[in-house]
Amino acid sequence: MQAPLVLTMGEPAGIGGEIALQAWLRRHEAGLNPFLMLDDPQRLQSIARLHGWAVPVQAVAEPEAAIALFDRALPVLPVPLPAIPQPGIPDRLNAPAVLHAIELAVTLCRNGKAAAMVTNPIHKAALYDAGFGHPGHTEFLAALCDTPRPVMMLASERLRVVPVTIHVALKRAIELLDADLIVETARITAHDLREKFGIARPRLAIAGLNPHAGESGSMGKEDATIVAPAVERLRAEGIDARGPLPPDTMFHAEARAGYDAAICMYHDQALIPIKTLDFDSGVNVTLGLPVIRTSPDHGTAFDIAGKGIARPDSLIAALRMAATMAAHRTVPGTDVGNAQ
Repeated sequence: MQAPLVLTMGEPAGIGGEIALQAWLRRHEAGLNPFLMLDDPQRLQSIARLHGWAVPVQAVAEPEAAIALFDRALPVLPVPLPAIPQPGIPDRLNAPAVLHAIELAVTLCRNGKAAAMVTNPIHKAALYDAGFGHPGHTEFLAALCDTPRPVMMLASERLRVVPVTIHVALKRAIELLDADLIVETARITAHDLREKFGIARPRLAIAGLNPHAGESGSMGKEDATIVAPAVERLRAEGIDARGPLPPDTMFHAEARAGYDAAICMYHDQALIPIKTLDFDSGVNVTLGLPVIRTSPDHGTAFDIAGKGIARPDSLIAALRMAATMAAHRTVPGTDVGNAQ
């Protein structure tokens, strides 16, 4: 990889700075590629001093400087914060800097100065108070990239899941579900599994909506009228898709060996299995963007911010996955195997 990864600051009152510093400390044992922080160097230095972490923080003027510097110091492209962060207490004055870091990360990725972006968790309420006009992180990235349909994937070494409907009530998820939405989500997933994960012929397992995938209509008609037609369309397009499959038998080890990603109908159907299997190492991946973006699968953790006890496992997994995706993107068609 010729360019570094780029890591955004996230919410300054959260644990993003702490886990970034700890990830750098574990860079050798975790086998991390060089990454560049977009953050306030003084903030990071203060966190390191507070917890007694031996992390030299060095400001850089250009991203490429991070490659040579990374082994001996944490390289930081400065994004100054107007207000001194207080752990657990977000300040709307810092919202423009948080957003600028995200915007800058996208720009660096799109102009080739960064190989991929990893985003620390943000606090949407603080951004809304400052006039943020997007539902969340993913939608903001989609707008910056002029991408109409981003897709959320949760991934680990053992499982990849993609929810068709995401942060809506279960009743609303059922109302939103249709064959077009399933097909579009699966198409984007299959494309990015090829182009960003290096899987030559992605295999998709399509979950049913109802128990036992509807049990021939006795437990709901949606699997026969919505999910099955979507699977037929996908197969007609040459996508290796199977389903609708009974959701309760899709996620044991033997079943997982038969597919590369599970397309699930609603949020909890996707997230419960992966968080049960890999709670600390799950990674949030945004598919459908012209850049590679991963993120830890957790929030700002205000309740433990500033205590130095936050675990960096998910961030380390996100950094490693971003590097792997960037490497496969430069060598399309390489089959890296299947999530087990």
